[in-house]
Amino acid sequence: MAFLGTVTIFPQSLPSYLERDFFFSDSLQKISLSVATPSDGVISPDEYLVGPGDKLLLLINGVVDQSYQLVIDHEDNIYIPKVGLINVKNLTLNKAKEKIIKELSSFYKNVTIQISLLDFKKIKVNLLGNVIRAGSYILNANSRLLDLFLIASGLHDNSDMRNIRINSISNENRKYDLVSFLRLGDKKNNPYLHEGDVVTINRSDKVISIYGAIQYPGTYEFVENESVKNFIDIAGGFLDRAKQDTIEVTSFLNDDKTIISMFYTYDEIMNKNILLKRGDRVLVREKPLYLIDRFVTVNGYVKYPGIYKIVKDQTNLYDLLINQAGGFLNEASLKDAYVIRTVGSLDKDTEFERLKLIPRADMDDDEYDYLKQKSRHVKGRMVVDFQRLFIDKDTSENIILKRGDIIEIPEQKNYITLVGQVIKPGNIVYNPNYNIEKYIELAGGFGWRALEGDIRVIKANSGEWLDEDDVKFLEPGDIIWIPEDPPNPRFWDVFETSLNIVGQIATVIAATVAVIIAVRK
Repeated sequence: MAFLGTVTIFPQSLPSYLERDFFFSDSLQKISLSVATPSDGVISPDEYLVGPGDKLLLLINGVVDQSYQLVIDHEDNIYIPKVGLINVKNLTLNKAKEKIIKELSSFYKNVTIQISLLDFKKIKVNLLGNVIRAGSYILNANSRLLDLFLIASGLHDNSDMRNIRINSISNENRKYDLVSFLRLGDKKNNPYLHEGDVVTINRSDKVISIYGAIQYPGTYEFVENESVKNFIDIAGGFLDRAKQDTIEVTSFLNDDKTIISMFYTYDEIMNKNILLKRGDRVLVREKPLYLIDRFVTVNGYVKYPGIYKIVKDQTNLYDLLINQAGGFLNEASLKDAYVIRTVGSLDKDTEFERLKLIPRADMDDDEYDYLKQKSRHVKGRMVVDFQRLFIDKDTSENIILKRGDIIEIPEQKNYITLVGQVIKPGNIVYNPNYNIEKYIELAGGFGWRALEGDIRVIKANSGEWLDEDDVKFLEPGDIIWIPEDPPNPRFWDVFETSLNIVGQIATVIAATVAVIIAVRK
């Protein structure tokens, strides 16, 4: 359950509940790992414990101003000239100041006494348990718990961040929830470390979970005596769409098998101390139909393309395009227009996914035909004939629009495309009087390896492949494909053999010429 992960100093993976936490941003990479750079630049005098190595500045202002730099020795004493030793063992900075001022008041009258911390001592702490690098670490005395993890390269992804144990040199055992600091800024759970502290991290074992309309849903470590309210706060609080009048908490009975549910309102959670048990789950549901945006998008050759609001189960295609989008431009191609329905379009076709992984040789003909046809299919495309609807006024094509629909009105394709073995492949302006042979002629005729008897036409509207003899007429956007006659496998063998023979003959001729020249000399 560690928070260490996607940045350089945290190489392990993030738990689900901290993946989006602001704490884990790129800026964290800029934090220095030097022991001289703790997270706090300013200490809290009420928390910081002074000890051997701390350096204090003492200012006494009166008739004669005096200043002293005082170092706490290894017996927790400071020596002040004319005053002697003052013991500050186990005192916070503020308590130490009060004691020093009280002692000085016996020697100085009518003066102002000021004390400040000039420099920090170094402390040695131990990190044990389920961590990346267990061992002893030397830190500045103003270092907090989080600083230790930064220097120690972090925790494992199954480390328990919410039940961190710190055993002091005086055998005082304390427990801290670092997630509470990271999420709520609770500094009590990111304490200063002290000389001789032993920090122990266990593996995550007991867990609780929270799901639904919450900022950071996921599984968290269980903390004794945690309330539902505090857990919701730790998880980032409710989303705006959260339904706060029926918050469900599921729990196991004592047999650890039977699950029961209790329902609470937000007011009950706020005003009652409802405690969680290990294995509990908190479920926060969403408000029904909350801020559902009912919009569709119109692209292409209409007068006013853009996003339009629709009324559920009322707005139809004809009214939207004519009355709201202003109708079609002259360049619009109703034949090629279509509607994409995004709702449900992400549903997977398991058969298609299976066939994509199978070699052609292992498919029967039906499977291969299905694979080809499905590959040409545009996901979510609705069957709508725009020409019949908008020209013939056939209301059977006037579909009711759904939220998220995308209406595409492309430009007219006033050309036929030739692909494959022609001299000049490309687009040729459409002429209703031209047949396939005429378009091939205009493209320069067949290429030298063209399969002239195997010409195919790919229809613009359906993507269907037709043999030349099955094409009754061509339409703008159609593709004429002339395949290539593959070379005979024996061709290259014959070609290679011929080259070898020619090479041998050339060698013999060269040798003969050389002999004749030598004889003549």
